[in-house]
Amino acid sequence: MKDKFFNYIHELQDTITSGLEKIDGKATFQEDLWKRPEGGGGRTRVIENGNVFEKGGVNISGVHGKLPESMQNYFGVEDADFFACGLSLVLHPKNPMVPTVHANWRYFEMYDKDGNIVDQWFGGGQDLTPYYLFEDDAKHFHQTCKTACDKHHPEFYPKYKARCDEYFYNTHRNEGRGIGGLFFDYCKASDEMSMQNWYEFVTEVGNSFLDAYVPIVEKRKDLEYTKIQRDWQEIRRGRYVEFNLVHDKGTLFGLKTNGRIESILMSLPPHVQWVYDHHPDAGSEEEKLINILQNPIDWV
Repeated sequence: MKDKFFNYIHELQDTITSGLEKIDGKATFQEDLWKRPEGGGGRTRVIENGNVFEKGGVNISGVHGKLPESMQNYFGVEDADFFACGLSLVLHPKNPMVPTVHANWRYFEMYDKDGNIVDQWFGGGQDLTPYYLFEDDAKHFHQTCKTACDKHHPEFYPKYKARCDEYFYNTHRNEGRGIGGLFFDYCKASDEMSMQNWYEFVTEVGNSFLDAYVPIVEKRKDLEYTKIQRDWQEIRRGRYVEFNLVHDKGTLFGLKTNGRIESILMSLPPHVQWVYDHHPDAGSEEEKLINILQNPIDWV
């Protein structure tokens, strides 16, 4: 399974980066191959200063070795080895009318001292972070997620949509990072779902990513915007940074397993603002977004 999924994310990275380069029309992804001293490595691809994307990355990695003590304590195991692979992407568009997007699909195995698999699971999801709310975009993104989920289980979309709203939440701000999508983790074999079934579900979601995001980019990338709207985008990007550095488990895992720092922090936008005690004007489009982020709704 680990070889099968590792091959899949290699192919998916190629598909996604070529699709995004086509939309941008100017910038291309810079590729960086790296190795982890303890075992494994990855292929980082970063795009910067394009027509559409100010900064973004589509990264894959496959790492293995001794599970660090901090993670052994987290999982409640002793003397364990691990293998983890996944694709993680974040795209920060230049135009504030185009939303930031994040996605991740991953697979994890844990072994005993004899090399036997003692645990394995899939995780992942995709979520949208707009700066200005276009309800058509939110509905399109969520409908694409729901369509992918419904092919595998009728309860997956409502369950993983709710988990996404719960996970990507800045508790210290009492607001969501964005308008959600899907988030699933610890997807293990059961009477209802084999690991092969989970593989088919996760790859279905991965294959849906460009369908979920590209039409939104094409619709919004050429809209005009003002300096005030750009400032608002950068203020909201600050909240994105706060979530990634304070709450995100993936960032934490990377930092605690001696992950590659450039790849881990690739998700951070290049231009950000923190304005003291900032509040949008009453009745404004900016306030409309905040109200939605504080009270997640069902888009489909």
